Amino acid sequence: MSENNTELDLSGLKVMVIDDSKTIRRTAETLLKKEGCDVVSVENGYEALSLISDLHPDIIFVDIMMPRLDGYKTCALIKMNQEFKSTPVIMLSSKDGLFDKAKGKVVGAELYLTKPFTKEELLEAIKTHIKAG
Repeated sequence: MSENNTELDLSGLKVMVIDDSKTIRRTAETLLKKEGCDVVSVENGYEALSLISDLHPDIIFVDIMMPRLDGYKTCALIKMNQEFKSTPVIMLSSKDGLFDKAKGKVVGAELYLTKPFTKEELLEAIKTHIKAG
């Protein structure tokens, strides 16, 4: 997969990154902004849920292990909302367990990325779940 013939223009794509790790948020934000995405990063699920209806992100990356409202609950709440149930949600986790992946699917996540993720994995996840407009 060395040749990138499926170049997708990501400029203006609204991406939300929900993670309690400042490092992960900053890494994802830097990588995605280089690709032209509009990135909003938030620290927790509550903050994210209050912003989603204003921002209408095209895709959401959410960490599983967060205090108070974990990634599964955050994803489930996003998917329960009629307006956002078709918004792709990508789970982020430092655990690569089968159970975690299955639980992610149950709450409606489109994909499960293991941290630390590479730039390629991040962009591939977006390209897979965002249809060229």
